[in-house]
Amino acid sequence: MRLDTPLSELPASHRVGPARRAAFARLEVHTIGDLLKHLPMRYERIEAPTTISELKEGQIARTSGEISATRLSGGKGGRFSKSGRFEAVLLDGTARLDLVWFNQPHLTHRVLPGMRLRVQGKVNRYGVGLQIVNPVWELIRPEPEAEDRPTSTSAESTEPRADPHIRPVYPAVEGLPSSVIEKTVRSVLPSVLDQIDDHLPEAYRHARSLPELKAAYRMAHLPSSEAEHREARRRLAFDELLLLQLGVFLRREQVRRSTIAPALTWNSTIDRHIRARFPFTLTPDQDKAVTEVAQDLIRPVPANRLVQGDVGSGKTVVALYAMLMAVASGRQAALMAPTEILAEQHFRSIADTLEGSKVRVSLLTGSLSDRERQDVLAGVASGSIDMVVGTHALIGETVQFDALGVAVIDEQHRFGVHQRAGLRGKAGVDPTGKPMTPHTLVMTATPIPRTLALTLFGDLDTSTIEHLPPGRQPIVTRWVRPDQAGEVYQWVRTRLDAGQQAFVVVPAIDAGASTAGEGGDADLNDLRTVHARLESGEFAGKRIAVLHGRLSAQTRDAVMHRFRAGEIDCLIATTVIEVGVDIPNATAMVVEHAEQFGLAQLHQLRGRIGRGTKKSVCVLIGEPGNPEAESRLRAMVETTDGFVLAERDLELRGPGEVFGSRQAGAPPLLVADLMQDRELLALARRDAQAWISRSPDLAGPDERLLRARLMRQHGKWLGLADVG
Repeated sequence: MRLDTPLSELPASHRVGPARRAAFARLEVHTIGDLLKHLPMRYERIEAPTTISELKEGQIARTSGEISATRLSGGKGGRFSKSGRFEAVLLDGTARLDLVWFNQPHLTHRVLPGMRLRVQGKVNRYGVGLQIVNPVWELIRPEPEAEDRPTSTSAESTEPRADPHIRPVYPAVEGLPSSVIEKTVRSVLPSVLDQIDDHLPEAYRHARSLPELKAAYRMAHLPSSEAEHREARRRLAFDELLLLQLGVFLRREQVRRSTIAPALTWNSTIDRHIRARFPFTLTPDQDKAVTEVAQDLIRPVPANRLVQGDVGSGKTVVALYAMLMAVASGRQAALMAPTEILAEQHFRSIADTLEGSKVRVSLLTGSLSDRERQDVLAGVASGSIDMVVGTHALIGETVQFDALGVAVIDEQHRFGVHQRAGLRGKAGVDPTGKPMTPHTLVMTATPIPRTLALTLFGDLDTSTIEHLPPGRQPIVTRWVRPDQAGEVYQWVRTRLDAGQQAFVVVPAIDAGASTAGEGGDADLNDLRTVHARLESGEFAGKRIAVLHGRLSAQTRDAVMHRFRAGEIDCLIATTVIEVGVDIPNATAMVVEHAEQFGLAQLHQLRGRIGRGTKKSVCVLIGEPGNPEAESRLRAMVETTDGFVLAERDLELRGPGEVFGSRQAGAPPLLVADLMQDRELLALARRDAQAWISRSPDLAGPDERLLRARLMRQHGKWLGLADVG
């Protein structure tokens, strides 16, 4: 047997039949190597067996007996509901124990009266008797030797011996329980363990107290103690983090060595002229970010910088400064936004700021007519357009720049590495004919927790704007139940009567709609329902308008223009207003069905108010149906700090969901946990940076295996060039 041996070719003594091979395939396990990488998700302590009469309430216990009766209950109309349960009575001659499994009707065909079972779980008091809910169970075979140990280990004898009281629990699928996976792993592991080569040098492992790779896999699958499976997890988690960090630094090194960027000009005259365009003085945080960005742009090495800051902190000012540096140096600048409405708002803001100047700014989105699009493309290609603002269409093959100097990407977490890479080669060529890469500046109003910044965005230098501009009033946030909505809208009416403006945010345009991001649900207060209610009820006589993604760009533009001009008192909108809308006179926001929104999204929405000097209030109307939704709403009430909320969101949802690591193409971390393993991440990052500094290509003879595994894991999504 070899690590690349398919499960279909295992010898008869280890045979895996067609049905189980199909089940393994659903777990993406096709070979022995895949099987060894399918690691336990947790470990159970197998307690010493005891009689039922000796069981005590609250203890984790293991006992055995014979099933005397079973029944299925909780169904309606002959159908088994999700709240239904399968019940069984276990007797051992000393007492009775009730067993209950929720939402597992298939057990009616697997657990039958007369069977002898061994069960383990937490003992609870139920009425006058004892009960275990959702116990781990196994059938006791008739062989005498099976009485005192799990059947899955009865035929195995491995060296070194695994602790019989620790059972690995594997991710499983229907038709392939964890016990079968455990038995399969135990049967093949001894034969292939010595084939696992280590990609880390012995001295390196020793200095960091890391076990050899094959030892780590043995300890993960067959731990002889709890300390062993913890040691195995540390090594395998570190491997994941180190390979990721090596990939990030290798990519950064390759970009820096293989590409050049136009070195922009920066002096006191340019600085003075740019600042004169802003109707305010830059804050200390903005000043610091501008300096960091400018020092990047004056070098012939492509800048790759992330500017992050809370909602309303002034990141766009920093981006516009960089774009104007490009124009002052005879280069073009581009700003890419994730949605048309945000691109339109950026375009208007920039055009207003540069009104009266010689800088020519254009908008490029999918809503342009063919003639308008061709005019913009021609202007960008000829260099007659200095700045272009648009959506991801900017990186399309049809868009050719004359001399792109700076590319700004807004809402960085919505774009993947490949989309950023699409900007390369759009800066023209240097005097020798070598293609140039524009300086890239990415910004996000969704603060990125430090742990994620070090991983998914580890190839970026980071500038952080921590403080809001002076004069901003903190936003007060309240959470109320739906039955208080009437009082909320009556209070908002008093704000409107005082000449202020308000947002009402709804999760859907209409009930049953299917538009992505603005879809519907029959139970939701949708945009049409809320509009009709407020127009004839609490906001009667007020000027109300609606805004959503189905409206044409021209209509959206007209609505926003009227809202900015104070011609609309209340704007009822979907999440199209999530980012980019700046209305200083808007001081109230109501979010209907707030439990439907993510934490980052709620924070972005709330950031549409509090843009002026007046006190602003955000009211979340919600009825959370689960603890996570309630935690989101409570977090919103407790803090307005986007960085605190970002960390909380990471804890609640995990990194793969929070900032779209799946969208960015990054493979998931199977062992490492960014919240639990922060110290390991810091160590991996330090080591990776030092490693690439001394070996920029990982081309040494003793690095061949390390490089091969790195390229297989991260080469594609990071866009690494395999020159080794």
